[in-house]
Amino acid sequence: MYIPHQYKNGNIAEVKDFLAKNSFGILVNQVDGKPWATHIPLELDTTDDGKDVLVSHISKANPQWKHFEENDNVLCIFNGPHSYISSSWYKEEEVPTWNYIAVHVYGKIKILTEEEVMASMHKLVDKYEEHSENPISLDHLSEKTLRQVKGVVGFQITIDSIQAAYKLSQGREHDHERIIEALENTKNPYSKDIAKRMKG
Repeated sequence: MYIPHQYKNGNIAEVKDFLAKNSFGILVNQVDGKPWATHIPLELDTTDDGKDVLVSHISKANPQWKHFEENDNVLCIFNGPHSYISSSWYKEEEVPTWNYIAVHVYGKIKILTEEEVMASMHKLVDKYEEHSENPISLDHLSEKTLRQVKGVVGFQITIDSIQAAYKLSQGREHDHERIIEALENTKNPYSKDIAKRMKG
């Protein structure tokens, strides 16, 4: 990903926190020589030997997984908040722009066993059911329902590199107060989130 130097976020702890909170991403690899993308939850985890990984699963009906072996290098894209920035909020004349947060993760993919897939599903469901009014647990689902796991392919991506772009009007600090005020006055929750991020 092209990232101008001033927008590059090298704070790995902050970026990992972003990945944990924005785990719905896009898995990209090659299928028959063409880019193929699937939108799925990609959960950040750590292996027993301390390596950072992403864990997920896709339907067996999706042909993407059949190409994991010959195209094991994959890209995962995560989008955060973003907002149009009007140059009317600047003190001097300038063109409008866009503020955003985006993270690209590159790594090598491998298919998991059925037992490993089930363990990852337990983690996934427990994470997102934690604040539910009536949380479910896979431990309480019938064997018949749980057989649906046979219809998916689970995988783990060992992370090779992470690229994080946090474009938050760097270089226009003298305009931040007006930009933040304008963003907070919109009805767009993403704009409000960008304003919050600009405040630090």
